[in-house]
Amino acid sequence: MIAAMLGYVRVVDAVNYRIGRLMMWGLFAMMGILLWSSISKTFFLPSLWTLEMAQFAMVTYYILGGPYSIQLGSNVRMDLFYHNWSTRRKAWFDAFTVLALIAYLAILFYGGLSSTAYSLGYWGDNPFAFFTGLITGAEEVGHMERASTAWRPFIWPIKSIMVFGFFLMLLQAISELFKDIARLKGHEIASERA
Repeated sequence: MIAAMLGYVRVVDAVNYRIGRLMMWGLFAMMGILLWSSISKTFFLPSLWTLEMAQFAMVTYYILGGPYSIQLGSNVRMDLFYHNWSTRRKAWFDAFTVLALIAYLAILFYGGLSSTAYSLGYWGDNPFAFFTGLITGAEEVGHMERASTAWRPFIWPIKSIMVFGFFLMLLQAISELFKDIARLKGHEIASERA
């Protein structure tokens, strides 16, 4: 069982590491969009798309960088007592808290999937059946949701990115749980990041 957990941790950590490192460059994409927004407002006619595109880029940067942040342990913590605990006690505490995170991410994933199905014109209550039906041809895309701004972009691409990010965070949280279980059994797991 430990070997399977180690294999899972290696694969998920490697994927999330690479995606996280790629997302670090997303900051420059956001800066470029906002720079163009400033230039176009100063010298030309203002662009309609820049504000929303910057928001979409920020969501992508934040959501797809989240699993990498979890992996590095760079999320915000209250270390009043935690830093003085033994490795075993930290593993027990982390295993308990990561279970709460997994439950929260599962709810976010389902809600995001449902919202994405809605943005593709599905009015039912089973988003899994809708996406399965899209693959098999039993369902079709309906009236797609658009933003209520002057630019009116479709909403489904950013919702799809959010669902993908929630899925990656869920996989990373399970990886962290496996690391805690391995620590409790006396193993130390070093993530492969290459």
